[in-house]
Amino acid sequence: MLTFSQIIGQEKAKGFLKKVLARDKTPHAYIFSGIYGIGKTSTAMALSMALNCLSPVNSDACGECRPCRQMKGGNFPDFISLLPDGQNIKIDQIRELNRQLSFAPVAGKYRVCVLHQSEAMTSEAANSFLKTLEEPPSGTIFILKASESLNLLPTIVSRCQRINFQPLPVQEITAWLVKERGLNEETAMILAKTSGGSLGLAIKMSENDFLDKRQKWLLSLINLPAMSGDEAFEMALEYATGKAKSAKNSSDGEETGVLDILGVWQNWYRDLLLVKDDCRTDLLINPDFQYDLKNTSKNYKMTNLIKAMMKIDQAQTDIIRMRNSKIVMEYTVICLRNLALDKIQTTS
Repeated sequence: MLTFSQIIGQEKAKGFLKKVLARDKTPHAYIFSGIYGIGKTSTAMALSMALNCLSPVNSDACGECRPCRQMKGGNFPDFISLLPDGQNIKIDQIRELNRQLSFAPVAGKYRVCVLHQSEAMTSEAANSFLKTLEEPPSGTIFILKASESLNLLPTIVSRCQRINFQPLPVQEITAWLVKERGLNEETAMILAKTSGGSLGLAIKMSENDFLDKRQKWLLSLINLPAMSGDEAFEMALEYATGKAKSAKNSSDGEETGVLDILGVWQNWYRDLLLVKDDCRTDLLINPDFQYDLKNTSKNYKMTNLIKAMMKIDQAQTDIIRMRNSKIVMEYTVICLRNLALDKIQTTS
């Protein structure tokens, strides 16, 4: 459990919240928006600590008083986390939340309720929660975590204070991984760049065999032009049904594993575009593949690289929309192979 001062980055968000705390006029509802793993949950916890701290210092929690110790120990009764039940937050969960909120806070001045993946509320749950926002219980602060506030009902958004969380700089994630996880700088930098600015994702990738899988996925893409149609089809089927554990969350579902693969491939084509355009090598997400990138980029037309990125982007959208991952991957791999063959034909 962290205080504001211990959270990495997000100075603008933390500064805003500390100013609100100093005025002692805290809004009853916030939307914390941004990608996974950049400090939204930690900031929500830090806000709860600061609101209930008995001896705050410069609008930040002391970390030592009874409420702070309870928060650190994970047993503060007035901090409520609401997670999706399966894929969605359902109306029964909102009804149970309202039942809990009918009682006054028991351990502190404020009760803080965090709705994780709030955009996952069903329409019934969202409408029920809207009524709660319209008549908020006394002493209760709601924090809705969302990747993008536009995914929430406009009527809910209009009743919340919006705070945007930005991806963390590569340098900060790299330094943290080196210091706290003992990684060498090169590995830490690759994880930081691949994470897209998410420290949480970089940590998860460092704790499993993601880098080994990444190398396999990239080599498959490099070797795609030499594959027969049957081999490419088999590769697509393997990746679509392998159910590789996703680095992005704790799910073992095949869709999230496929999204990891597609994300790595998208970064590859992005790097090819940069190399093709003679951009600085420090901008590469895959600096350890510089030699392969340079050789591969020579054979590609810019238009084909852009087409490849668009195909992958469409595949990601289809997977998120719960389309059949096998069909999506088969179609995507065949398209990428055709673009790869086109590069050979145009340079022969």
